[in-house]
Amino acid sequence: MSDKARIAFEILARENSRMLTVYIRGLVRDEAAVEDLYQEAMVVAWRRLDECDLDRPFGPWLRGIASRLVMAHYRKLKLVPRVLDETVLNVVDRHFENINFLPGDTWDDKLIALRECVDALPEKQKAAISERYFEGLSSAEVAEQLDVSIEACKKRLQRGRMMLAQCLKAKGVLSVSETT
Repeated sequence: MSDKARIAFEILARENSRMLTVYIRGLVRDEAAVEDLYQEAMVVAWRRLDECDLDRPFGPWLRGIASRLVMAHYRKLKLVPRVLDETVLNVVDRHFENINFLPGDTWDDKLIALRECVDALPEKQKAAISERYFEGLSSAEVAEQLDVSIEACKKRLQRGRMMLAQCLKAKGVLSVSETT
């Protein structure tokens, strides 16, 4: 492999590192498995770099590798996740691609905007959103944690997501078409 290809890979891997972690974390809840799958995806990408058309976006290629590894992970565990059929993976991938075309230089910029919007939520919605999406708890577990009914929890999550969407749109990080 040429020095030019190695340097290109290092730059592209660094630029897409956060995105890949977020992508895998959206498909796998086990944090240790997320880390393992991330590392494995990078190794596979490195080995197959000669198959990558560097004139095309690197992110979708890297996510394709990761999605196949995630599917193999679930097959090895003899689990069939409900959310991982080809249609869902394509929709998730399109959303990740749309994020790349939004204002903000990096994934970190976009994650900072998300964190600011979460921090600005009213306490009830912030707690529900944080437990559900940052801690990875199910809605039922969040309801139990917050000592509210499942219906109240779902309503808090719904309101919190709407507030987040409004905040992210105001910051220019989320387009109107992504919320419809």
